[in-house]
Amino acid sequence: MSLNRSEKEAVVSDVTSLAAKAQTLVMAEYRGITVADMTKLRNTARSQGVTLSVLKNTLARRAVAGSAFEVVGDQMTGPLIYSFSEDAVAAAKVVADFAKTNDKLVIRGGAFGGKALDVNGVKQLANIPSKEVLLAQLLGLMQSPISRTARVLAALAEQRGGGEAPTEAPAEAQAA
Repeated sequence: MSLNRSEKEAVVSDVTSLAAKAQTLVMAEYRGITVADMTKLRNTARSQGVTLSVLKNTLARRAVAGSAFEVVGDQMTGPLIYSFSEDAVAAAKVVADFAKTNDKLVIRGGAFGGKALDVNGVKQLANIPSKEVLLAQLLGLMQSPISRTARVLAALAEQRGGGEAPTEAPAEAQAA
């Protein structure tokens, strides 16, 4: 079913607003994927904060014109699904993980930070840990010196104190 002019303008404005908020765009060819598999992909994407769209390529090119994703305009050919995410790695991770289990989904490329990514670039981006994991690792690194210092001080106190505190006063102290 073809869209009339106002519907096309609405699609372009929706995708333009998505592109304005997103950090990452991943494009994948979906030829031959069943409806059930596409539904699983959409549900997974939605839960990760990724927006998946099947668009006409001409509308997608218009929507990303003037944005950081304009660099991949020449790659927008064939039946593509467009994945936009505000999180830098979420779109790449969702598409790459799904492509591992479904050989019909073929990653074609993407864009991040105004630079075009090839298939390997998208896969490398997908291998970066999520923001929450990176923050937890950073917190662990920040706490590590403090906890090491505390353990060293506790060991020194134990050595100097001879281990446990005495329960009775020494014999010399009792005689005096």
